[in-house]
Amino acid sequence: MDFIPNFVRYKIPEHLEPNPVIKGSLTTIILKLLGESGRMYGYEMTRAVRDVTKNKMDITEAALYPALHKLLDEGLLETTSEIVDGRMRKYYSLTKKGKKETVFKVNALKEALESLSIILNSNLSNG
Repeated sequence: MDFIPNFVRYKIPEHLEPNPVIKGSLTTIILKLLGESGRMYGYEMTRAVRDVTKNKMDITEAALYPALHKLLDEGLLETTSEIVDGRMRKYYSLTKKGKKETVFKVNALKEALESLSIILNSNLSNG
Protein backbone atom coordinates (compact mmCIF):
# COMPACT_ATOMS: atom_id res chain seq x y z
CA MET A 1 0.00 0.00 0.00
CA ASP A 2 1.40 3.40 -1.01
CA PHE A 3 1.47 6.06 1.64
CA ILE A 4 1.80 9.69 0.64
CA PRO A 5 2.30 12.03 3.59
CA ASN A 6 0.05 15.08 3.76
CA PHE A 7 2.96 17.49 3.40
CA VAL A 8 3.59 16.21 -0.14
CA ARG A 9 0.22 17.62 -1.22
CA TYR A 10 0.73 20.94 0.57
CA LYS A 11 0.77 23.92 -1.75
CA ILE A 12 3.82 26.12 -1.34
CA PRO A 13 2.79 29.61 -0.18
CA GLU A 14 2.93 32.09 -3.06
CA HIS A 15 5.61 34.25 -1.45
CA LEU A 16 7.94 31.22 -1.33
CA GLU A 17 7.43 30.11 -4.93
CA PRO A 18 10.15 30.95 -7.45
CA ASN A 19 9.64 34.23 -9.27
CA PRO A 20 8.40 33.27 -12.76
CA VAL A 21 10.33 36.13 -14.38
CA ILE A 22 13.56 34.91 -12.82
CA LYS A 23 12.74 31.28 -13.59
CA GLY A 24 12.18 32.18 -17.24
CA SER A 25 15.48 34.08 -17.34
CA LEU A 26 17.65 31.44 -15.67
CA THR A 27 19.33 30.28 -18.87
CA THR A 28 20.29 33.85 -19.74
CA ILE A 29 21.55 34.49 -16.20
CA ILE A 30 23.78 31.40 -16.35
CA LEU A 31 25.14 32.29 -19.78
CA LYS A 32 25.83 35.89 -18.70
CA LEU A 33 27.67 34.74 -15.55
CA LEU A 34 29.85 32.36 -17.52
CA GLY A 35 30.43 34.92 -20.27
CA GLU A 36 31.87 37.33 -17.73
CA SER A 37 33.66 34.87 -15.45
CA GLY A 38 35.01 32.39 -17.96
CA ARG A 39 34.23 29.38 -15.81
CA MET A 40 32.33 28.71 -12.62
CA TYR A 41 31.06 25.83 -10.53
CA GLY A 42 27.42 25.55 -9.49
CA TYR A 43 27.57 26.90 -5.95
CA GLU A 44 29.76 29.75 -7.17
CA MET A 45 26.98 30.76 -9.58
CA THR A 46 24.31 30.76 -6.87
CA ARG A 47 26.55 32.82 -4.60
CA ALA A 48 27.39 35.30 -7.37
CA VAL A 49 23.71 35.92 -8.10
CA ARG A 50 22.97 36.48 -4.40
CA ASP A 51 25.97 38.81 -4.04
CA VAL A 52 25.26 40.88 -7.16
CA THR A 53 21.58 41.29 -6.26
CA LYS A 54 22.27 41.91 -2.56
CA ASN A 55 20.23 38.82 -1.64
CA LYS A 56 17.17 39.90 -3.64
CA MET A 57 17.54 36.94 -5.99
CA ASP A 58 18.34 33.38 -5.03
CA ILE A 59 18.86 30.57 -7.51
CA THR A 60 18.40 27.20 -5.87
CA GLU A 61 20.45 24.18 -6.78
CA ALA A 62 17.18 22.44 -7.66
CA ALA A 63 16.67 25.00 -10.43
CA LEU A 64 20.30 25.51 -11.39
CA TYR A 65 21.51 21.98 -12.09
CA PRO A 66 18.70 20.95 -14.48
CA ALA A 67 19.31 24.21 -16.38
CA LEU A 68 23.05 23.49 -16.55
CA HIS A 69 22.40 19.95 -17.84
CA LYS A 70 20.04 21.33 -20.50
CA LEU A 71 22.67 23.84 -21.63
CA LEU A 72 25.26 21.05 -21.77
CA ASP A 73 22.91 18.92 -23.88
CA GLU A 74 22.37 21.88 -26.24
CA GLY A 75 26.12 22.23 -26.73
CA LEU A 76 26.27 25.69 -25.13
CA LEU A 77 28.43 24.63 -22.18
CA GLU A 78 31.34 22.33 -21.55
CA THR A 79 32.76 21.06 -18.28
CA THR A 80 36.11 20.40 -16.72
CA SER A 81 36.68 18.73 -13.37
CA GLU A 82 39.34 19.44 -10.78
CA ILE A 83 40.06 18.19 -7.31
CA VAL A 84 39.78 21.08 -4.84
CA ASP A 85 40.35 20.48 -1.13
CA GLY A 86 40.15 16.74 -1.73
CA ARG A 87 36.77 16.97 -3.52
CA MET A 88 35.93 16.81 -7.20
CA ARG A 89 34.57 20.11 -8.48
CA LYS A 90 32.90 20.48 -11.88
CA TYR A 91 33.47 23.79 -13.66
CA TYR A 92 31.19 25.01 -16.44
CA SER A 93 32.28 27.27 -19.30
CA LEU A 94 30.82 28.47 -22.57
CA THR A 95 31.49 26.77 -25.87
CA LYS A 96 31.90 28.85 -29.03
CA LYS A 97 28.21 28.23 -29.72
CA GLY A 98 27.43 29.24 -26.14
CA LYS A 99 29.24 32.56 -26.54
CA LYS A 100 27.13 33.41 -29.60
CA GLU A 101 23.93 32.35 -27.83
CA THR A 102 24.85 34.48 -24.79
CA VAL A 103 24.96 37.65 -26.89
CA PHE A 104 21.61 36.81 -28.46
CA LYS A 105 19.85 35.87 -25.20
CA VAL A 106 21.21 38.82 -23.18
CA ASN A 107 20.12 41.29 -25.88
CA ALA A 108 16.69 39.66 -26.16
CA LEU A 109 16.17 39.79 -22.40
CA LYS A 110 17.31 43.44 -22.21
CA GLU A 111 14.82 44.36 -24.95
CA ALA A 112 12.02 42.48 -23.19
CA LEU A 113 12.82 44.15 -19.85
CA GLU A 114 12.91 47.58 -21.50
CA SER A 115 9.47 46.93 -23.00
CA LEU A 116 8.12 45.75 -19.65
CA SER A 117 9.54 48.83 -17.96
CA ILE A 118 7.79 51.08 -20.47
CA ILE A 119 4.49 49.32 -19.84
CA LEU A 120 4.85 49.31 -16.07
CA ASN A 121 5.84 52.98 -15.93
CA SER A 122 3.19 54.25 -18.37
CA ASN A 123 -0.36 55.36 -17.94
CA LEU A 124 -2.12 52.81 -20.12
CA SER A 125 -5.58 54.38 -20.07
CA ASN A 126 -6.90 55.53 -23.41
CA GLY A 127 -8.63 58.57 -21.88
